[in-house]
Amino acid sequence: MDTVILLDVGNTNVKVGLARPGQGLLSCYALPTGQAGGLDTPDAWGLRLLDICRVENLSPGQVTGFAASSVVPPMNPVLSRAAKRFFGQTVRFAPDDIPIPIENRYARPAEVGADRLVTAFAARQLFTAPALLVVDFGTATTFDCVADNAYLGGLICPGVLSSARALATGTAKLPHITLEIAPPRADGGLDIGLSTSQSLNQGLIYGFAAMVEGLAKRLAHTLLPGREDEVRLIATGGFAPRIAQVCPAIHEVREDLLMEGLWRAHQHERHAL
Repeated sequence: MDTVILLDVGNTNVKVGLARPGQGLLSCYALPTGQAGGLDTPDAWGLRLLDICRVENLSPGQVTGFAASSVVPPMNPVLSRAAKRFFGQTVRFAPDDIPIPIENRYARPAEVGADRLVTAFAARQLFTAPALLVVDFGTATTFDCVADNAYLGGLICPGVLSSARALATGTAKLPHITLEIAPPRADGGLDIGLSTSQSLNQGLIYGFAAMVEGLAKRLAHTLLPGREDEVRLIATGGFAPRIAQVCPAIHEVREDLLMEGLWRAHQHERHAL
């Protein structure tokens, strides 16, 4: 059956998704963007994509297209050459090749990362609230604001993993940071860390949860003054489920929100042709 490979190219990982008309997004995989600061070769990426197809019992001839969102420009020609050599397909990138059907109100629209625009579009497609906030726990933690069918902009904050790495590499005596915590307390309270490891993990996870709560409250007041409870907060990214456990301000977790948006934009563009 015809299958489209979706690529979410981030600074840390490349997420690879498979989607089919009538079935939508089927499965996702995450691969490191590069090794030791490099990008790897088109052949290396082509073989990785072939391995994913083998796992999914999919032949290269059943892949009928590639759609990508990338915030790492040097990766674009690498993936394009891989797709051409191993699948005979062209990678189409959002928003240049695949328009994102959402109004972009950024002061300089070209400065918006493709990932932020695609997730904003996906959120608007999935939820009907008059205003939406999308928090993405990626390499950076981003907040994106959507009102009606317009992307308004947002905030960029440090990422969970990058913050943990900064602590670990900048201090010699700190233990390994696992970012694992005990189940949240029923009374909503916060246990005091009784070890350095526990203190670090609690500080990072609950610290980011408190940041999300505080910034979401302020942004909701800006978006809908006096109607803040109508603003819906959607979380995405690898750490979204973990943060959401201790952050009641998050209404919904959609780990693959960008993939959903990329697939919907791809289909929208195809049907518009």
